[in-house]
Amino acid sequence: MSVMSATQGRMFVCRLDFDSDLLDSIREIAEERGVKSATFTAIGAVKNAVVGFYDQKERKYRDLTLDRPLEVLNCSGNVGMLGEQIIVHAHITLSDVEGQAYGGHLMKGTRVFAVELVMKELTGIELVREFD
Repeated sequence: MSVMSATQGRMFVCRLDFDSDLLDSIREIAEERGVKSATFTAIGAVKNAVVGFYDQKERKYRDLTLDRPLEVLNCSGNVGMLGEQIIVHAHITLSDVEGQAYGGHLMKGTRVFAVELVMKELTGIELVREFD
């Protein structure tokens, strides 16, 4: 187990652009503001979604494409660094018109309808990702 202490830096409250890619938008917010470590949450709605499930035996993601409007019940994650690149790790829970829930790792290809995001910068810590 690894436990580190951090303090909260700046906080950003954002409304994401219609039809933008959700994952890319989160990364762009961090990049444009120089945020290298953060946590975030988001709610709203998407036009469609791509979620992933990590197959532990195969060591790769399996994608599920949901090509319909969905509510974002919760999207949460963190911003860290992979080498010199800002990387977003996010999980998302969605529901359809019938209340069926879907979830998984947020993947590129999820298009925003209306999403509100709160990002909290972490200071005094570096979230560094490595391939293992």
